[in-house]
Amino acid sequence: MGKSQAVKYAYIVARVRGMKSKLIPKEMYPKFLNMDIPEITRFIGESEYKSDVDELGKKYKGTDLFEHALNQNLALTYRKLIEVSQNEANYIITEYLRYWDIWNIKTILRGKFSGASEDEILEDVVSAGQLRYRDLLEIIKIGTIEGVIAALSKTPYHPALSGYKGVLAEIENNLDKMYYAGLIKAGESSEDKFFLKFLKTEIDLKNLKILFRMKRAGMEREEIIKLLIPGGIELKETQLGRLASMPFPEFVRALEEFSYWKAIADISGELTSLINIETRFDKYGLINITRISYYYPLSILPVLDYIVCKKMEVDNLRMIVRGKETKLPEEIIKAHLVM
Repeated sequence: MGKSQAVKYAYIVARVRGMKSKLIPKEMYPKFLNMDIPEITRFIGESEYKSDVDELGKKYKGTDLFEHALNQNLALTYRKLIEVSQNEANYIITEYLRYWDIWNIKTILRGKFSGASEDEILEDVVSAGQLRYRDLLEIIKIGTIEGVIAALSKTPYHPALSGYKGVLAEIENNLDKMYYAGLIKAGESSEDKFFLKFLKTEIDLKNLKILFRMKRAGMEREEIIKLLIPGGIELKETQLGRLASMPFPEFVRALEEFSYWKAIADISGELTSLINIETRFDKYGLINITRISYYYPLSILPVLDYIVCKKMEVDNLRMIVRGKETKLPEEIIKAHLVM
């Protein structure tokens, strides 16, 4: 990366370092496991989530307040990154945060498909992408899946949605492929080549999760291949095709060829929980971005590191509170935390 490019990232990286220093320390999570839900809510109400808890406390109580405060804080935090970044950094952050548009569209469509209420759908929406909260509110009010798709006709996501024939999984997969194709294009046009490496690793990890899920479900090779996302760094098209065709035990053994094996090597003999496997891959992704962001401090990587860490913080808090609400054993909650 040239000197001028490094200078361009200096401001946003400095801002992000300050924001990252305010994340909840890892050592707090075991303490949360010993608290009840009101105590955890009080804790976050005295932290970076204070204004969200204060504002939303007039409308929500209990775990509803917790969920909405987390989502609002995440959305506002990410929007701040878009506002304080410029030029290439702004472009990459904006494209990366389109993840939340995809998340919200999937959430709304699944809600409509399953007959969820508007409030239930709204609880899972995070307006951190290009679709604003007011836009999402209007879309949630629409009664049918077809109506929701029509309401998105002027967005970049409509081509992925327009082929809907009653199978949500197909258009969800189209949305994922569209998202990553857009990101790869952004990475290829960027002077920041480290972003592309990070992105391709993320695609590999996503494909590994898909492979595990689909193989456990007994899906055929051709059906699995349709779901996989092109563009990974280690798992190229030929490797993905080979892994998709293997019986489950052979598939697991074949993963020893790749660097991702170390994420699950110590549990390879007892791969019974998909959530456990996915948590391991999430931890691998978190460690990877944090490590390489230290090597390239004046690049987009520290910003992406913060984005990933902030999401993990919210996911961990949500996992603890939902686990406590449903009276999950503490060891199960702890196994699902990404730290």
